[in-house]
Amino acid sequence: MGQKVWPTGFRVGIMEDWRSRWYANKQEFADLLVEDFKIRAFIKKRHAKSGIAKIEIERTRDEVKVLLHTARPGVIIGRKGTEVEKLQHSLENLTGRRINLKIEEINRPEVNAQLVAEDIAEQLEKRASFRRTMKKAMDTTMDAGALGIRVQLSGRLGGAEMARQETSGMGRIPLNTLRAKIDYGFAEASTAQGNIGIKVWINNGDYLTEETTDGAHAKTRKVSKNPARSRARPGQQG
Repeated sequence: MGQKVWPTGFRVGIMEDWRSRWYANKQEFADLLVEDFKIRAFIKKRHAKSGIAKIEIERTRDEVKVLLHTARPGVIIGRKGTEVEKLQHSLENLTGRRINLKIEEINRPEVNAQLVAEDIAEQLEKRASFRRTMKKAMDTTMDAGALGIRVQLSGRLGGAEMARQETSGMGRIPLNTLRAKIDYGFAEASTAQGNIGIKVWINNGDYLTEETTDGAHAKTRKVSKNPARSRARPGQQG
């Protein structure tokens, strides 16, 4: 089952936080959900080459807070912040609400699954060999310190008549282990023969492992291997 589930959604509420954090009643919920989708689609379309990995949205009564996680913040901010102001005004016109736009830089884009998927898509659109592109992306990610990576391409690979699927991986990707930091990304490459879908899974370690200042994995908290339901409470007989 874990192989068919979106890894981020599988962990939301357990290890991952929600991408949209707000509350609404039944009458407003659907409209605000569509508004979130429009905001994300607009930003992605306008800054397709800016390396945006994740867009988080928070709402208060007065404003909408939009947090962009990007590998190239300078492209979005622009000279003296002109580009980010234009984007903010465009979003305000789109939604009719006050927008508070914040940008956060991604320091290690090599271990971000969404950015790796988009990089592979960019290479495939430039007619690069799909096998060489997959191998290069996996080597770069493993060298950056990831514990595992899996790449899956689907479509008319290499201009073949019939669409097929190619999967390649390195290291380990424990999809059913909820405490594993499995980052997932999806992108599409528009080629002359048709679209190619790219899925990337990256294992960035364990949520319960604390990192030292030099970035090495150090202490691991002790976690019981027994399910929570089977553990006897104090005062109960085993």
